[in-house]
Amino acid sequence: MRCPYCSTEEDKVIDSRTAEDGRAIRRRRECLGCGRRYTTFERPEEVPLLILKRSGAEEPFLREKVTEGIRRACKNRPVSEAEISAVVDDVEEAMRLDGRRPVPSAEIGREILERLRDLDDVAYLRFASVYKDFQELTDFERELGLLAKKSPPKNTEERS
Repeated sequence: MRCPYCSTEEDKVIDSRTAEDGRAIRRRRECLGCGRRYTTFERPEEVPLLILKRSGAEEPFLREKVTEGIRRACKNRPVSEAEISAVVDDVEEAMRLDGRRPVPSAEIGREILERLRDLDDVAYLRFASVYKDFQELTDFERELGLLAKKSPPKNTEERS
């Protein structure tokens, strides 16, 4: 490690501890040339997540693209930006843990649908209509039937 003050490459580590919720190691160092102290962080190198599109093309995973798709499905629904961000975080983490490279785009869509089902029924149906390429009213009816079977009935007494 090169000292940021005198550029000497000789130093000693005084203290090491985890940082950023265990995603990095913080090291306190002392330069053997000038005696000044400085801090460094050691983080794992991020491996880019590649997506395999239906066309066969590969492209990098773009959080913004996923976020925007979910945001459109949740438009005018009682879903906060924090909840949308949490869904994107969960989906990205699931894709990184999956181990397949590249990750099929269909798998990302399924992960999003799973989380939207628990978050908001209308957002789920909106996203499903695009993801599953609904063409007819019967497509909506079929998906609505599946959603009704998997969702517990709403308590109508609370609304009265």
